[in-house]
Amino acid sequence: MSNTNQSAGHRAETTTSERIGMIWAEAADGIIGAGGTMPWSLPEDLAHFKRTTIGHPVIMGRKTWESFPEKFRPLPGRTNIVITRDASLHGALRAAGAVPVGSTDQALKAARAAEGAEEIWVIGGGEIYAALADGAHLAIKTVINASPKGDTKAPALDSAWTKLLSDPDSGWLTAANGTEYRVEAWERKS
Repeated sequence: MSNTNQSAGHRAETTTSERIGMIWAEAADGIIGAGGTMPWSLPEDLAHFKRTTIGHPVIMGRKTWESFPEKFRPLPGRTNIVITRDASLHGALRAAGAVPVGSTDQALKAARAAEGAEEIWVIGGGEIYAALADGAHLAIKTVINASPKGDTKAPALDSAWTKLLSDPDSGWLTAANGTEYRVEAWERKS
């Protein structure tokens, strides 16, 4: 497997026609959320997220959808697939530009039919990562050198995963606001 290209959004070559990736930012202790929000501000990570997912379908849960400020919904340049068991919300989600579905199987079907389906990105939250992790091929995570309080943990990457790269190789990048972070790309072993 070749190294990923940061400017292309950490895309890596595979032999399958589609690749399912998970992408998230986590604190050093694995926290990814607190009360439906990210417990940090890291504009560099938001730009990285956009570069990586633009042009590809993104799958998320309703709470993740609702965590985005309304002016950013739907995420532009991506088919936004929102999983919710509450069918009464489907009309409002459609009106807001999302593709509402009732299950992870329906989400994958919708993603495979969307433009850019050679890469499908799972973007949260915790329940959605857990439900789709076994089918994922790639995990891109931004690790933040902080330990905020939170209520949602990142997916655990077990021994089936191999780290492809870390940027930087060691230590931390420093954001404009002083936050230390690094970006890691992981691949599930075949």
